[in-house]
Amino acid sequence: MGYRLTKIYTRTGDKGTTSLGDGNRIDKDAPRMEAIGTVDELNSLLGMVLAHPIPKPVRDSLSLVQNDLFDLGGELSVPGRDVFTQHYVERLEKDIDALNAELPPLENFILPGGGQAAATCHLVRAVCRRAERTLITLTRQEALPAPLIAYLNRLSDLLFVAARILGRADKGEVLWQPGKGS
Repeated sequence: MGYRLTKIYTRTGDKGTTSLGDGNRIDKDAPRMEAIGTVDELNSLLGMVLAHPIPKPVRDSLSLVQNDLFDLGGELSVPGRDVFTQHYVERLEKDIDALNAELPPLENFILPGGGQAAATCHLVRAVCRRAERTLITLTRQEALPAPLIAYLNRLSDLLFVAARILGRADKGEVLWQPGKGS
């Protein structure tokens, strides 16, 4: 790691542009920057889940995801970079299978809730879905490596399974009751 930020503010973005990792400047509201920002938001919210006491298998998986999201963001910040591989997606699939094996079959829709960690995990899942949509929007302008979108798609599944585990460990899963308010 040869480059360190010694000065936090640069003033170079004051006119609505920012630098990508390759040195090119783009508008701060460009689809690529929307994707990068949403992945950053996703990672920050994931940190909120990890700030709670959560079961070790969930913590281990989500801690790796935080690093993966930095890799994914790095991929987005350098157009043409192609190092985020299918391996990331396959590892998530293994984690989903392992974590889901501990849960009873799903017979109802689950509402966001079940305790602070579970509810936060549901929020992270929703932001993950938005991050996936921002990448799809970006693909309308330029090609992206396929594993990026696949990763976010699997990550939302992992987050759902993690939210179930966290809900069951705390106040229990909150089940949808159709027509309850009518």
